[in-house]
Amino acid sequence: QVQLVESGGGLVQPGGSLRLSCTASGSIFSTNVMGWYRQAPGEQRRLVAATAGGGSANYAGSVRGRFTISRDSAKNTVDLQMNSLKAEDTGVYYCNLKQRPPFWDSYWGQGTQVTVSS
Repeated sequence: QVQLVESGGGLVQPGGSLRLSCTASGSIFSTNVMGWYRQAPGEQRRLVAATAGGGSANYAGSVRGRFTISRDSAKNTVDLQMNSLKAEDTGVYYCNLKQRPPFWDSYWGQGTQVTVSS
């Protein structure tokens, strides 16, 4: 099993910044993808950013250029630096880890609330 623990959410004004952090523990394989998803009220959970490491990353179009995902594979951590935040970035952010291709077992953190409001 894999456990994911997030931190760093909160309330921020439009244009501000937040940094989310996630630490994974348990049975983690070397080949995995770690990422962040957002779920706004009444909406489905959607990908924000994900990375398999090695400098590659995938971003949702709405956050590209404002958010940066980074990971430390040795420590099994993934961070999301969020800049120039907008009201539409509000939601619960979930850390995710997928591993064991081709099955891609998926694990989720408990979520952390991000609210962008003046």
